[in-house]
Amino acid sequence: MITAVKNLKVPASLQLQVSGMSCASCVMRVEKALLKVPGVVSASVNLATEKATVQALPTVSPQVLMAAVEKAGYSARAEADAAPAAAPRVPGWWPVALSVALTLPLVLPMLLQLIGVDWMLPGAWQLALATPVQFGLGWRFYRAGWGALRAGTGNMDLLVALGTSAAYGLSAYLLWQHAGHGMPHLYFEASAAVITLVLLGKWLETRAKRQTADAIRALNALRPAFARVLRDGAELEVSVEQVRVGDLVRVRPGERVPVDGEVLDGRSHVDESLITGESLPVVKGTGSRVTGGSVNAEGVLTVKTLAIGTETTLARIIRLVESAQAAKAPIQRVVDRVSAVFVPVVLVLALLTFLAWGVTTGQWETALINAVAVLVIACPCALGLATPTAIMVGTGVAARHGILIKDAQALEVAHSLTAVAFDKTGTLTAGKPSLVAVQSVDGHSAAEVLALAAALQGSSEHPLARAVLDKARENGVQVPQAMQAQALPGRGIDAVVGGQALVLGSSRLLRELGLDGGALAVQATQLAQQGRTISWLARREPQGASLLGLLAFGDTIKPEAKRAVQHLRDLNIRTVMLTGDNPGSAAAVARELGIDEVKAEVLPGDKAAAVQSLRAAGHRVAMVGDGINDAPALAAADVGIAMSTGTDVAMETAGITLMRGDPRLVADAIDVSRRTYAKIKQGLFWAFAYNVLGIPLAALGLLSPMVAGAAMALSSVSVVTNALLLRRWRGAAAAHTEPGAPADAARPATLQEAR
Repeated sequence: MITAVKNLKVPASLQLQVSGMSCASCVMRVEKALLKVPGVVSASVNLATEKATVQALPTVSPQVLMAAVEKAGYSARAEADAAPAAAPRVPGWWPVALSVALTLPLVLPMLLQLIGVDWMLPGAWQLALATPVQFGLGWRFYRAGWGALRAGTGNMDLLVALGTSAAYGLSAYLLWQHAGHGMPHLYFEASAAVITLVLLGKWLETRAKRQTADAIRALNALRPAFARVLRDGAELEVSVEQVRVGDLVRVRPGERVPVDGEVLDGRSHVDESLITGESLPVVKGTGSRVTGGSVNAEGVLTVKTLAIGTETTLARIIRLVESAQAAKAPIQRVVDRVSAVFVPVVLVLALLTFLAWGVTTGQWETALINAVAVLVIACPCALGLATPTAIMVGTGVAARHGILIKDAQALEVAHSLTAVAFDKTGTLTAGKPSLVAVQSVDGHSAAEVLALAAALQGSSEHPLARAVLDKARENGVQVPQAMQAQALPGRGIDAVVGGQALVLGSSRLLRELGLDGGALAVQATQLAQQGRTISWLARREPQGASLLGLLAFGDTIKPEAKRAVQHLRDLNIRTVMLTGDNPGSAAAVARELGIDEVKAEVLPGDKAAAVQSLRAAGHRVAMVGDGINDAPALAAADVGIAMSTGTDVAMETAGITLMRGDPRLVADAIDVSRRTYAKIKQGLFWAFAYNVLGIPLAALGLLSPMVAGAAMALSSVSVVTNALLLRRWRGAAAAHTEPGAPADAARPATLQEAR
């Protein structure tokens, strides 16, 4: 019962699909409405995806949230209940086409005047053409504007509705006043043209926004609908939803792998490019892990299902990308605060423009038209779109290249990084060390040292332990049984073997035992200078401890690591290596790679402190790691970057996950962040520039409402189109992949393989 009560206090995440939003002010209104619901902890609304992400107590139902959104003047539905949109009976461009057809005769006299033709439609005809545009095609602006008024706020629709209504109303009044007394100057073309241009801009904007979601659609398209399952000796074709963990699945050449699993039989190449960003097919054989959504090439594979549904790698990738695209970047919060006061300020400016022109010139018609131009040019559509569209495109293109960005904050912070700290083993090196030397002190043989070391490492999963056990098997060494084995975090391991209390570990552990290298010191120094990792075997005794021997390990540096470090240097980023290895081994790797700074013999807890010291020195720091021991440092960094070749703990802690063990992706992640942030700043600049330049021009009478409407529509379209240019980004890791280059055999290909 106590557990149940506690769980009631844990916020859950809910997503709503919100329709009817048109600008940044709408976003603020929906967020405020959701936050007023009791039990809601936080609410974030994304204009580009039209989604609201709500953190609320389990007692808050989606129906209550939807009611709050509808009360604010919008419609909402729970995303889980949202059925795929049916294909419309008529194309989405038809309102724009109809509006253009009705408006063109109104605008035509203005165009003819440019070539010296003086012609004007009769006033009644103008009224007949403008009325369906104003109150039929433009009804959406009245409906949404009225919802804003009821909520006590304003939005783009309110500005358009007020502006066009003023121009239409003035024209209708003048037509009535001058009935039978000549042809007055009417402004029906202004009201109709503004609505037409805004509709055109929203249609183009919607088309462009649809392209920003291409990454999610491409990932969803990878999900096969059917799988061939082996049951009772027969091959059955069933829907993927009917496959269960443990089922055997047959994958034929050319088919997509339907599940995450392990190959039990067969050998083939598998294309995982749309999942990991790896451009070359990866060899898969018995014991290899495969990922659902990847494409089998030439061989038939029999796969044992290990994960299905929401637990597959592909499903997790889609969730991460959707989460990042729905999240709100820190810079967007500043925009939201500006948008909250923007519409009221514009209304005041329009009123001042109207009064200033009317009082100073006495031309109230001109005053009204200039006020209308102010209302129309100032619509804050582009402000609300600049950040989310850039983030959607940036996270999408990153995902296609094997870079999963968990949240918008990580994407935004990564652009300002000045230092990158690397873990060594598994990150810069292949992570599969081999035992290259065994030295013993007098009275003991190398075979004895190897046997005792293998006994100590018998229950460990550490890469060095596997190297010792592999060498023992290779040499046919009989390994005794170890008792009371206990890990010494960051130092080594101790156990009782054959009645002897033994320890195996680092140079730090040796010093803690009060020992030095003795007769093996010279050999240890030489091996360390060659970049070898040294482990010492010692025996605890009542009177102290005695040295038995040493083991030297070598690890292969990843072929991409040097280029990765160079790319970071090209980005003016300082590189640091944090490792528990001895200084000689660490320095040898650093020299070969060109790393700026090395911190050796660092305990897991000290890695986080090292990251904090870099931050204290004024650096914006990214930590790159793959192990459980890297998790504290990943959390301490400004941005944590985890290799998917590592543990789930590391990936959960990090803000960015690299889907393959290629360190060049670190620089690529920073590069795509910088380019995305540049697009955000460009979008906000142009959004503000249109208003900062347009509002004074409109207030001074230098912009007609029609031109103002065109500029407002152009601002939104240009911001979204500029963000879409990010889709052409291609990372250095992809650019430097040479045809025929060997795949990275040292890495697991998927998140699932990290287990």
